[in-house]
Amino acid sequence: MRPHGGRRSIGKVEWAVAEYIDWFNHRRLHGEIDHVPPAEYEAAYWANHTAVDYGETPVLAEAGTR
Repeated sequence: MRPHGGRRSIGKVEWAVAEYIDWFNHRRLHGEIDHVPPAEYEAAYWANHTAVDYGETPVLAEAGTR
């Protein structure tokens, strides 16, 4: 809930945004992923999957240039 009259400084706005992001990623229960926080779901996902090595498909140095 926003305080009456708005935030008093940029630092307070930054703190409020950081608290919201922390809640959104670490404490919010997401209904589409079995009611667990997104950070916990992602940690469980990567604990059960290995990273893929894409070394076999190199990107040309000229890619994206004209």
